[in-house]
Amino acid sequence: MEEDQVLTAFSALSNRTRLQVLRHLVEAGPEGRMAGDVAAALGASPSRMSFHLSALQEAGIVTSERQSRQIVYRVNFDTIGGLMRFLLEDCCKGQASLRSCCP
Repeated sequence: MEEDQVLTAFSALSNRTRLQVLRHLVEAGPEGRMAGDVAAALGASPSRMSFHLSALQEAGIVTSERQSRQIVYRVNFDTIGGLMRFLLEDCCKGQASLRSCCP
């Protein structure tokens, strides 16, 4: 990943609600969750959740797919993997002590 992409992604994740959304969608796996279900699970209004999901989508952290009248959101695991690789390889230069935490 390019540094600008990494900064955009980390900026999007530097919000408590968005981090909770990421955790929720990771747990959902490849099936993802409908926007309304994410909002209900996290106790947020649909409009507020839409704001957070849009920010995560713009950062490339989640993808969306319209299914009839609903929108299903999924984690973009390629982006999350890119962030992890950036931290471990690019930023931290593959330090063995850091790599040992993530077998």
